[in-house]
Amino acid sequence: MFDTSRRKLFGAGLLGAGAVLSGVGLRASALELNTRGRILLNGMQDLPKGLIEATRFPLIDAIHGRRSRRFARGASIPDGPLAYTSKHKPAPLSEMEQMLLLTTVGGNTGWSNLIPYNRSYVPKMPNYAGAAGGRSFPSAAGFHTSEIFFTDDHGSYFFPTRDMAGHATKTAEGKTDLQAYLDTHKARIIKLADGRMNTPASPQHMEMHNEWCANVPGSTLVIPVADLAQHMLLVMCYLVQNGTCLYDDVTGQSIPGMEKYKSIVDVENPYPLSYVEQLGLTEVTVELSTACYAGALMLQAMGLGGWMYEGINPFSVLGASGDPDVPGLGFRFDMIPGQPLPHVTGLEGVFEGHCPPHFKDMRAAVESVVLRKFGANGPFNAATNGPYRNNATIRGSAVTISEAMIDCVTDMAQYIHDRFGRFPATVPAIHTLMYLQAHQLDTDFYDHHFTSGAYLDTHAAHDRNWG
Repeated sequence: MFDTSRRKLFGAGLLGAGAVLSGVGLRASALELNTRGRILLNGMQDLPKGLIEATRFPLIDAIHGRRSRRFARGASIPDGPLAYTSKHKPAPLSEMEQMLLLTTVGGNTGWSNLIPYNRSYVPKMPNYAGAAGGRSFPSAAGFHTSEIFFTDDHGSYFFPTRDMAGHATKTAEGKTDLQAYLDTHKARIIKLADGRMNTPASPQHMEMHNEWCANVPGSTLVIPVADLAQHMLLVMCYLVQNGTCLYDDVTGQSIPGMEKYKSIVDVENPYPLSYVEQLGLTEVTVELSTACYAGALMLQAMGLGGWMYEGINPFSVLGASGDPDVPGLGFRFDMIPGQPLPHVTGLEGVFEGHCPPHFKDMRAAVESVVLRKFGANGPFNAATNGPYRNNATIRGSAVTISEAMIDCVTDMAQYIHDRFGRFPATVPAIHTLMYLQAHQLDTDFYDHHFTSGAYLDTHAAHDRNWG
């Protein structure tokens, strides 16, 4: 399906040439849709009825109709009160279904609205955000340190959108040309490996209640991953800019050298390191989870089965389980003396955490974060396009990060790395927790075991609507 090399970006169109929409009723529906709402379908040559229905599907129905529907075509529950074996072969998502799902989980949705005001920054603007583009899910202070990976029958892939500029697929009226939108996002996908990622059905790698249904043939497994090391550096920049520093409550000592920054931070009332790191971990967990939840709602609109869950060992997913037959996504990890769990730091050349060994030291990592904010295409670069009438003035009005602030963040970050042999100290540098699985639902299982209402009309009509 996506047969390109690991480093090669996709090119050409998503759907290709196809028959024009057939049937007067569907043509009328498409034309009607093009006159209301914000999604334009008239650029799509092969328009399934399921896509029209998805654009019409009520949000309230998606929320109230969302369920974990785990039984895919080709699945089997061998025994117990819900025993059942599918009469159907596993069936993959179509390319359009997969791209709609991926862009719902992590697609660019235009320009982010920056945090506009903090009285402590007047006459300047706050400079918290890490990216200029907005995505389909929220991120604390607009940091956006996560990216999307996924796997299907054909391979494992990287779908980078966190630094994607506001997409140029909207009309002057602010409506989105869906064909152009999907094409633009598909062009960013990078293939990492052939074949479905191996997640063995054993307790080391998977919760046993998922062994029959997780990452099964035909499914698409979406895996949001956060660079928590970068997120922590952004948190530390935020704290320093707001007059706060850290102390090491893990070993019960102050971070050396903070006294020289007493003109910019309150050295008498520092925040405990472990608390700030737990806060950062919580923030990225929300980010990963809301991305999956957006996708879970889209499953209802498209009539797909699936659910969001965490029942696959994250070390197995990243490639740090220690089992050579389970390479996962291939992330680098190290075993630090005295610590029982792998320290995962990044995927070389693809998604590198903001810490050594991917950066020579923590100063280099801090400088990278500052460059992301203020450099080319950054949210606080006057040359970056955006949503404002006076865009250059507004983007250029953000408070800068002074050299003293950079030094302060660097000294704290380098202390953490040197003292604990890693950065961050108590939470992962690379974090994944929540996954979203999508598959073709076997409605026969639900008809056999459930009363009516176990699935939605979109599931019942899926094959007719998506053809």
